[in-house]
Amino acid sequence: MLRPEPRIDRVYLHRAPIDMRKQRNGLAALVQEVLKENPFSGALFLFTSKRRDRIKALYWDRNGFIVWYKVIEGGEKFSWPRHLDAESITLTGEQLQWLLDGYDVWKMKPHQSLQFSHVN
Repeated sequence: MLRPEPRIDRVYLHRAPIDMRKQRNGLAALVQEVLKENPFSGALFLFTSKRRDRIKALYWDRNGFIVWYKVIEGGEKFSWPRHLDAESITLTGEQLQWLLDGYDVWKMKPHQSLQFSHVN
């Protein structure tokens, strides 16, 4: 399974939804211009769509960007803090894993597990 490693110690969650067509350069520009962070710092940056059913993660690994993309199927949504003033929220590597596993990091409530037998 390909996913960010739990040992990543700095994870920034961008609160506002983004256009999910953005790729590495567009995401890196958001990190610099909106979050005022360095996209080459070794931190991981998380972004979500307006429907909160998909996320992208951006991470600089020695000589290039890695972009992870996950879509939750079955009508579920990622728990995303929307009622705070900050542009971003910091998570731990462990909280990142919980979020990717479908947990509401703030309430520790999991998403339902889905078992698909075919692709539409």
